[in-house]
Amino acid sequence: MIDLRSDTVTKPDDAMRTAARDAEVGDDVYGEDPTVNELESRVADVLGMQDALFVPSGTMGNQVAVRTHTDRGEEVILERESHVYKWELGGVAQHSGLQARPVEGDDRGVVSPEQVREAFVEADGHRAGTGLLALENTHNSKGGTAIAAEKIDAVASVAREHDVPVHLDGARLFNASAALDEPADRLTKSVDSAMVCLSKGLGAPVGSVLAGSTEFIERAHRVRKLMGGGMRQAGIIAAPGLRALENRDRLSEDHEHARRLAAGLDDIEGLSVPEPETNIVVAETVDPAEDIVAACEHEGVGCVAFGEYRVRFCTHWDVDEDGIETALAAVERALA
Repeated sequence: MIDLRSDTVTKPDDAMRTAARDAEVGDDVYGEDPTVNELESRVADVLGMQDALFVPSGTMGNQVAVRTHTDRGEEVILERESHVYKWELGGVAQHSGLQARPVEGDDRGVVSPEQVREAFVEADGHRAGTGLLALENTHNSKGGTAIAAEKIDAVASVAREHDVPVHLDGARLFNASAALDEPADRLTKSVDSAMVCLSKGLGAPVGSVLAGSTEFIERAHRVRKLMGGGMRQAGIIAAPGLRALENRDRLSEDHEHARRLAAGLDDIEGLSVPEPETNIVVAETVDPAEDIVAACEHEGVGCVAFGEYRVRFCTHWDVDEDGIETALAAVERALA
């Protein structure tokens, strides 16, 4: 099986397994795990933040950030197809008691300053007001689009005018960094917090990191505990995360494989595939997506339905150039 369902399916390499075995550990709830502490410090430096917090998943990182930034009843402005709104089980309402105010971004998932300004609600005797602006980069539902730093700066500036904090869901931020040839800390320069995943294209078996100011992370520690994310000897999983950080430079290989995959899929009758910006390839289909997925699986290729007539393929470090060619031949057979 050539598994292109997601970049979360990657397996840790031998170096990661060795790092996990040999990790120096302590009780992280007490702040005594040296490997976790090192990972948090490293990620904070990479993102240009003061401090960071290791969490089990990207969803938890986002939800901890949302809860830490806001008061119950407030509104959070977010893009209509963003992960924090669409794919996290209504967590902003369930965990934080927030009202979501979704806005329709452009075809790349970019929200304009004018939209943020229009969506902002001033707190008064009748309305709780806007408590947070949440952004995403890369934008998963829009096909892994890499949002330029200037676009983030522009909307963050509007939020700042209204004293509204900005959180960035950067699950695949390092993909954006590679695609835009910008350092990660440039993409987070204008936001108050950012979450990055280590378990996607970077290959770690588990874990994400939430970064922000020292004061923000102090409060986020309490929220992580509340949500069940207080871990003990977590250096076992933080050590592969440290190795994963070293894989940032190879993400451009996944992007090149994605472009080759997209071009090949576009040549297959019944599929229309634009050139991807990062490692996510979205095919528009003539036949129902679920039928395409089943046919591809029968031929040994994993992919996922991304709408009624859309299928997603995601490249990653477990699939090399030969794997891409094998996958293309298999998809062609599936649709024949």
